Amino acid sequence: SRMVTLCNKPGQEGRIVAWAIVGTMIGCGIAYWVTPNGNPTASAQWVQAPAVGMRTMVTSPVDVSLKPVPGVGFTRRGMQGPTERPQTTQPTIVHGGSSYDVSKAPGRLLNVTQLLVGLSLTVASLVAFCKRMSPGRKPYNHESMQVTLDATTVINMAAAGGKKKGGKKKQVQMEKASKVKDRMDSTMRQFMFAINKLTKEKNGNVILKDIGLSFYPGAKIGVVGLNGSGKSTLLRIMAGVDKEYQGTAEPLWGASIGYLAQEPELEGKTVAEAIEPAVAKSRQILTDFEELNIKMCDPDCDMEKVTAELDELTKKIDSQNLWELDRIVERAKDALRVPPDDAECAVLSGGERRRVALCKLLLENHDLLLLDEPTNHLDADSVAWLERYLSEFQGTVVAVTHDRYFMENVAQWILELDKGRGIPFEGNYSQWLEAKQKRINAENKQDNRLQKAIDLELEFLRGTPKAGGSRSKARLNRYEDLLAEKKTSEEREALAKSGAIYIPPGPRLGDVVVEAHGVNKAFGDRQLIKDMTFSFPRGGIVGVIGPNGAGKSTLLSMIMSQQQPDSGEFTVGETVKAVSVSQGREELDPEKSVFEEITGGNDTMMLGTTEVMSRAYVSWFGFRSGDQQKKVGVLSGGERNRVQLAKLLKSGANMILLDEPTNDLDVDTMRSLEEAMLDFGGSIVCVTHDRYFLDRTATHILACEGDSNWVFFNGNFAEYEENRKARLGDYAIKRVKYAPLVMS
Repeated sequence: SRMVTLCNKPGQEGRIVAWAIVGTMIGCGIAYWVTPNGNPTASAQWVQAPAVGMRTMVTSPVDVSLKPVPGVGFTRRGMQGPTERPQTTQPTIVHGGSSYDVSKAPGRLLNVTQLLVGLSLTVASLVAFCKRMSPGRKPYNHESMQVTLDATTVINMAAAGGKKKGGKKKQVQMEKASKVKDRMDSTMRQFMFAINKLTKEKNGNVILKDIGLSFYPGAKIGVVGLNGSGKSTLLRIMAGVDKEYQGTAEPLWGASIGYLAQEPELEGKTVAEAIEPAVAKSRQILTDFEELNIKMCDPDCDMEKVTAELDELTKKIDSQNLWELDRIVERAKDALRVPPDDAECAVLSGGERRRVALCKLLLENHDLLLLDEPTNHLDADSVAWLERYLSEFQGTVVAVTHDRYFMENVAQWILELDKGRGIPFEGNYSQWLEAKQKRINAENKQDNRLQKAIDLELEFLRGTPKAGGSRSKARLNRYEDLLAEKKTSEEREALAKSGAIYIPPGPRLGDVVVEAHGVNKAFGDRQLIKDMTFSFPRGGIVGVIGPNGAGKSTLLSMIMSQQQPDSGEFTVGETVKAVSVSQGREELDPEKSVFEEITGGNDTMMLGTTEVMSRAYVSWFGFRSGDQQKKVGVLSGGERNRVQLAKLLKSGANMILLDEPTNDLDVDTMRSLEEAMLDFGGSIVCVTHDRYFLDRTATHILACEGDSNWVFFNGNFAEYEENRKARLGDYAIKRVKYAPLVMS
């Protein structure tokens, strides 16, 4: 070991010579010492003495059996008589009809391991010396050295934030990069993906720092963390899209990897052309099968060869269930509400493009799926189908998602990215929350807001979804109280320092908020809304759900008076002062800083009747210290969403319209937004696919159930689902169908 170390260091020629001489002398001494009577050619037969873990030599055929004898002590040249050690099982040698204990064997017992070590040390010393002194040897290269860690150490260090715990600091052997890679390859073959010493910097900021992780085949991992913590960056590195990083990130050799980006690109003119490459190989197998069947009708064909090929193809078709290929493709398209096959990709919305890309990805049947916000732009039915699919999926899944029910039902591991560290936890979302709660207590963090938020979320997850909506329903009876709440000076000061989102109440709402009676709305030959009737209550939080393209955003436009119904009565109360937070973020100025975009550059701002410091308000949405000076144009999708929420929620409106507000938000911001909505003295209409969000906040559900039919239900999402099954029974998910437009 010492020779190897010195051979990789410059200026050590003198020490190498000395160690070569010492090694040679020690090796020769050991070889001579263990040779019986100086005669290395003595005939011998080696037998194993398993109880004492050594090999014993005798010079004639023997039989070895085990017999309990008193414990024996070891000397440098063999064994000695009984000592105070506990009794153990020792081998007994049977020779010439008599037996005797090995412990009573004469003095010097030859150990083949010692002989081999001695000779090997002599040869290794000379070879290492010659290699080091060779004129053709390459100079020492510091960059070719790296720390070698086995898989267990990598995972343990990841859990400890990159630091080994306990005991004295141990020296880690340094090796050439090629040798390290070979050893790591052999160690990591049991993992689908291995990451070691991964560090990623961007614009001078460390996003990921010294991360070491390994993913088991078949594992389902949910990735959580604040916006900007590096979740999407980690997936891009694993997918091979981002190659500008330090460390190693390597998949299992030969593994197939599928990656869903937040803004995927589609290849092909139409939806059908974009999806078809995913099943091209499968269709070719079916084509080959049909051609072989035709060939068998030819009397001149090689029947034996054709039959063998046909049997091989039949096995492939059976194992991959290709007989059902068309039905499987159609079912995936229906479940994800993919646009019609002839729809042109160039005119698809961002949500439609994501659904097409996700459908193609799932049909490709990869070994490892990397999914960046897979539930964005999916309706609740499609999300539930995706949950079931991924739970039964045999491969590995790594998903960045804000959908807490999704992580609760699918994830087996939670990977939290926090300040550049990767902190893995085995368990689903609620189990991870409990562990995080304990970790916060152990670290003595004085973050009462975070502790309270986690406590409330755990209480909700431990209960039933139906019971979880009790707080949202109670707000209907205390609208006047919510509206009349005034902040004392102490409360205003606490609010400014709380870090929690606060939505100021607007003017008092009248008896009529928004009402619809027999409303119809169509675009071209598609009827989106047919005979819709509802009445939104004061203080209500109405969740609007339905397939993409069913008319949810159109409904918000009618409330904002941007569109009018084709027929029926649609009334917005005179006292309603509405503000809309849309999916798009086009109104944000990319050249302004976060602080300027939200506050207009003012040091203080009014939230209703409460004056707060502008920088404190911006910090409630997760932008602290230097983050407030970032340009809007360089922000991630989730960060831009938070800027838009902060900009519009300060307006003092009494009705807030939210269109997919949870898209790209981190879980902490979502918790804070939920609490702010429940304490808001006004009405909220929220278009969202997030079932957890709806169960926790919604007082009513307005749902499109297909064929342009809309249902208004009093209760949260879980209660609505129970009611729908009672009315309609179980049903298969289908792509959006519109009622026929009848011209009068």
